Amino acid sequence: MKRFARLFDALDRTTRTSAKTAALAAYLGEAPEEDRLWAIALLSGRRPKRAVTAGKLRDWAAEHAGLPAWLVEESYPVVGDLAETIALILPPPQRSEERSLSGWMAWLETLRPLEDEARKAAIREAWDGLPATDRLVFNKLLTGGFRVGVSQKLVTRALAQATGIEEPRLAHRLMGDWTPATTTYDRLILEDDPQDRLSRPYPFCLAHPLEEPGALGLPGDWLAEWKWDGIRGQMIRRGGELYLWSRGEELVTARFPDFAPLLDHLPDGTVIDGEILAWDSAAQRPLPFAQLQKRLGRKTVPKKLLAEAPARLLAYDLLEAGGRDLRERPLAERRDRLAALLGGLPPEVPLGPSPALGFDSWEALEDLRATARERRAEGLMLKRAGSPYHAGRKRGDWWKWKLDPLTVDAVMIYAQAGHGRRATLYTDFTFAVWDGDALVPFAKAYSGLSDAEFAEITRWVRQNALQRFGPVRQVPPQHVFEIAFEGIQESPRHKSGIALRFPRMLRWRRDKPAAEANTLADLQALLRRHG
Repeated sequence: MKRFARLFDALDRTTRTSAKTAALAAYLGEAPEEDRLWAIALLSGRRPKRAVTAGKLRDWAAEHAGLPAWLVEESYPVVGDLAETIALILPPPQRSEERSLSGWMAWLETLRPLEDEARKAAIREAWDGLPATDRLVFNKLLTGGFRVGVSQKLVTRALAQATGIEEPRLAHRLMGDWTPATTTYDRLILEDDPQDRLSRPYPFCLAHPLEEPGALGLPGDWLAEWKWDGIRGQMIRRGGELYLWSRGEELVTARFPDFAPLLDHLPDGTVIDGEILAWDSAAQRPLPFAQLQKRLGRKTVPKKLLAEAPARLLAYDLLEAGGRDLRERPLAERRDRLAALLGGLPPEVPLGPSPALGFDSWEALEDLRATARERRAEGLMLKRAGSPYHAGRKRGDWWKWKLDPLTVDAVMIYAQAGHGRRATLYTDFTFAVWDGDALVPFAKAYSGLSDAEFAEITRWVRQNALQRFGPVRQVPPQHVFEIAFEGIQESPRHKSGIALRFPRMLRWRRDKPAAEANTLADLQALLRRHG
């Protein structure tokens, strides 16, 4: 654990990619294999389930430190992280615990079935054997909230340095539904098990944002298609089975029984990249994202919801055919082979092409882009016709040219401090619009301002707060912000009856008094046009 805690500290102290990669590569080159496997799992988002609730852990820590619960509660917003708050208030360790990272992960499994008193005693005993940095990591593992600023791409790069195996091959091996309980370091990294390979997706190719396409050169070198507002997924047909993976590396086959008939129609050794959408078969267009959202997070989907929001996969790309990896072939060739494959399917199956858009100039394409919301799309995708299918983001070949966001001007009515490095600043705000003479809250946002603006609004909140509700401060309705968002939908769970998709602060409207902010009627009009 001490070695892993030092790695965590090194990763947390720097924003330099080269320094993080070097620290990771050094750890992966020297740690025991079981610890390496757990480190790869934790750093790539495969966190263990929570062993104890945050509330219980906070209370047990307060009791162990001899502090009143209210003082720990007040300290948390200042520190910005519960695991760190607990690590700071605990008394010095009484002994030195030499358990390895994999040893602690096995210990966590024994903790979960215990009754509260036995669990509390075991955790207090563990705290007494760990120094501060080790305690911080230990606490994060306990709550299932282990996070550090490292991407899976960076983990892959460091692992390539430590093992000498090529990055693309490692990126593929790290995909899929594995955990340290189901594999070993040798089997996952050093060997290439054919059985594991059957269900494993490829790393997704991702795009960079595009402001305007004029610098991309000749339009004829590019393929354009709609950027659909759904869930990116890979459909895999291998070994007589069908697998559906989300971009978040979650196996979601069971949540989309709509696709089961494809097992009888797709040839073995096929992998398709596409967008999962809720689909209106009569209109032959996507349903609003809110309809698809009703199906997310469910292990099973009731028949009523299957009927209301049937799923369809609009295919972007063919990554594998006949068991052969096609990712290095040009996009134009992959698309031709995809069209031939899909053209042989019966019309009733829930799989079809994402159509290529014809255009002869960037101006003509911009006119097409302006109609995206009418088609329930977010904008356009531009892909170089000769491009391979990269792993992750590689600048130059794939671009997303999204529509300008919808915007409203709203009044800030509540403020809350951020977390981690933003714990000393008020960065999370609640916004409202006018409904007659009353302000109705409708959205929360926490991004979009500069560091200087966050510092300025923090000073104002501290000087002008009207009431306190735990970490939340009610403030006078004086400041107006332009709120940008990607979509709007009805929501019976919100007082305003409206929910926004991806709200963020576009700018601080110092030029506008609160009385001139938008109204609930304005939001309802946007809902009628774009919902």
